[in-house]
Amino acid sequence: MTVDQITYLTFGVVLIVALALDLGLMSKKNEAITMKKAMWQTIFWVVLSVAFCLFLWFEKTPIVATKYFTAYLMEWSLSIDNIFVFILIFTFFKVEASDAGRALLVGILLAIVFRIIFIALGIELINKFHWILYVFGFFLVYTGYTLFVKKDEAEFDPAETKVYKLINKFFRISALEPKGRYFVTLHGKVYFTSLAVVVLMLAAVDIAFALDSIPTVVSLVREKANAAFTTDDILVIYSSNIFAVLGLRSLFFLLKGAVDKFDYLQQGIAIVLIFIGIKMLVEYFGIHINIMISLAVILACLAGSILYSIRNQRKKAVAHE
Repeated sequence: MTVDQITYLTFGVVLIVALALDLGLMSKKNEAITMKKAMWQTIFWVVLSVAFCLFLWFEKTPIVATKYFTAYLMEWSLSIDNIFVFILIFTFFKVEASDAGRALLVGILLAIVFRIIFIALGIELINKFHWILYVFGFFLVYTGYTLFVKKDEAEFDPAETKVYKLINKFFRISALEPKGRYFVTLHGKVYFTSLAVVVLMLAAVDIAFALDSIPTVVSLVREKANAAFTTDDILVIYSSNIFAVLGLRSLFFLLKGAVDKFDYLQQGIAIVLIFIGIKMLVEYFGIHINIMISLAVILACLAGSILYSIRNQRKKAVAHE
């Protein structure tokens, strides 16, 4: 077997075993996920992702492992931004704690399938029309700017989204309590429950976020704007995306009660998006920013925004005393 075949086989086996452990041992059906369990699940996925990074370091090269870790960190930070919207969706539909874990998992698995398709299409388009990366660059700068100046994430209203309106237009929705069910049969007709609507909305929201994350990761792993994708690049893009998204479920429950404690995390993520957008644009002039610099900027922005958020929270607490 070649090194590439061994790497892909290892990634596939690790993924299947990890999902089996997550579903079989750490997450039981109709069981609420506690903060303690969420913490252990988050540690499990992070350790697994770091272990895969070490595997790439020794099986491939240190630069491939660094690209993977940078891409994974970027995806992980963008996933945190997803969580703020996920919490609003779960609150709006009054999802029971016992149903939340499985609903998240199904929604995330659907999102992964769509991401795989989008990544494949994106790679094909970029290989044929490399100038699309510059379009993505402008898009990321604009997205980063709007995210930076956006004041209140709670402005998002699930009932006003196009996805929710389309679901109501084309599917029959039951007002019955889901009780863990995604479909119910009434008078010989199949109806979606609110839980099924939640799953579809989670997948749709993650796909929308993928419009930012996929170009971002592509920019991080490619050596030059007009260079063709290598097998290592493709491996890094897929694996970093999948590991980050699979860890999103446990991260949701871990951060659910702490979303208000990171007031400036959104701004940190926004600065990273602007940096990546500029990185893509300056390559038009033959300027390539090294992956180590990208990693340092991502770490500095995320750590800085989290620390500043904590400091701000402490200031508020002192002011209220």
